[in-house]
Amino acid sequence: MIRRSLPVLFFLSFFFSAVISLAAAPSLPELFRKSKEQFRLADYSKTLTTLDQIERLAALPENAKFRDELRPALAFYRGAALAALDRPTEAREQFEIYLALHKPVQLDPATYPRKVITAMLEAQAAVASANPKGSSPVFDADAPPYRPQPPEAGEEWARGPVAALLTREERSRYETLSDAVSRSEFITNFWRARDPQPETPENEFREEFERRVAFADANFSQDEVRGSVTDRGVVFLVLGSPTYVGRKPLTTGDDSSDPAGVSMFSRNDINAALASGRGSTVIWDRMTGPGTKLPTGEANWREIWHYRKDQLPAGVPYQQVDLEFITRKGYGKNVLQRDDKALNTLAIGRDALRGDARK
Repeated sequence: MIRRSLPVLFFLSFFFSAVISLAAAPSLPELFRKSKEQFRLADYSKTLTTLDQIERLAALPENAKFRDELRPALAFYRGAALAALDRPTEAREQFEIYLALHKPVQLDPATYPRKVITAMLEAQAAVASANPKGSSPVFDADAPPYRPQPPEAGEEWARGPVAALLTREERSRYETLSDAVSRSEFITNFWRARDPQPETPENEFREEFERRVAFADANFSQDEVRGSVTDRGVVFLVLGSPTYVGRKPLTTGDDSSDPAGVSMFSRNDINAALASGRGSTVIWDRMTGPGTKLPTGEANWREIWHYRKDQLPAGVPYQQVDLEFITRKGYGKNVLQRDDKALNTLAIGRDALRGDARK
């Protein structure tokens, strides 16, 4: 029988304990998921403790690659936890750090307490007053700058984004043209007829339309399809920026014809936000805060675009229009649900654009 001295046994015990401890140490992603779960369970003090632990681990040399990605998320959740714990001044400071690193967000009232939403709105107002950029919706702020494009005199021009503007007669006439010169003349006259101020060198109507095309191409592309000819892209070209966007998984038993309960915002939440005058912010990639990724194309999702009355074209008879886009495996990606209300609104929107061109 081999006897081991106490110091040796102590050393072995310490060594194996250290190995087990290292093996059991959670990774940064695991800790971040833990902090989000603690926040979801309203355990805000533990959320702050976990965030401090994440920050200490992120400071290690081997975690340098995670620091930039974690910085805005840590500031966001620290600010949210502080706000929920009635520490608004500290919360706003963290939210301002977050806003310096990330776009403004519209927080879901079903997910975040009122204190958190209030602190975020106050931080956004402070940042906006310090860096005034106008009151454009997020769509407009993110749109690429307009650069005049030469006439696209190819045969496919009438099937591109401009199809949202063409009348049936204009499209038929264009498709009968057989040479590039006549097609180019048609396109030039097409835009000239839509110039609201022909005495100026700019064509404001075309500039706005092509700016929307650029934004749609940059944000709504699907596989090999350019964004401006997808269902969402066409709606954006015709109606412009919606008031709110909601997104939620379609689960077994969901009725795709029933919008209740699937919006990111309840109708009361929407009405309260509209009354506050802060209803123009639209978020696409961060509907429930940092670290939330958009679903894959294989997931089943419903996206709802809310348009309030004052953002709809004149002549639309509804106080609010909700346009639904369904993503379902075997069905398609972001397919517009073509109910009577949606089709009527888009038809009136197209007529309004064509009417503007005739003025």
